[in-house]
Amino acid sequence: MIHLEKVTCKNELDVIRLDIFESQYPFVADNVESLADAYVAITSDEACAYPFAVYDDDTLVGFLMLGYNEAALEGPDAPASLRNNYSLWRLMIDKRYQKQGFGREAVRLALEFVRTWPHGKAEACVTSYNPENEVAKKLYTSFGFVENGEMDDDEIVAVLKL
Repeated sequence: MIHLEKVTCKNELDVIRLDIFESQYPFVADNVESLADAYVAITSDEACAYPFAVYDDDTLVGFLMLGYNEAALEGPDAPASLRNNYSLWRLMIDKRYQKQGFGREAVRLALEFVRTWPHGKAEACVTSYNPENEVAKKLYTSFGFVENGEMDDDEIVAVLKL
C-alpha cells in the first residue's frame, strides 16, 4: 500500500540516496537541494514546506514535497499563482520503481493531504515542470492541473483549483 511519511532523521539518508535516470536530471531537483529548500521554508515566517517520503508498504520508492506560499521564498518575480496557495513543489520516484503507478498514487495522496488545509484554506495547488517533460505534463493534466500562462523561471506553471 502506497503511503506518505514525513522525512525525519530515520529516513533522511535513504531519501537522499534515491536516484533517477540520467536523462531525468534536467527535470528533477536533487533531494539534498529539496530538503535544504524545505528547511528554509519551514524556518521562514511566510512560507511552509511538507517533505514526504513515498513508501510502498515498507519500501521507500520516492520523495514528494508540498509547499505553501512558495512565492514568499522566490521574491517579487515569483508567479502570482504561488502566493498564498499550496504547491506540489517536488516529486521524484526512484528509477527502480518508475512506471509502476507510484508517482500517480503519490500525487493523489498529496492532493488529499492538501485538502486537509494544513496551513489554512487556499484557492489552488500549483505545480511547474520543464516544457520538455511530457511525462510530468501528462501526469499533472490527468489530475486537472491546467497551464495558466505563467512561467517559474524556465518551467511551465499549472494550477489545480481546490
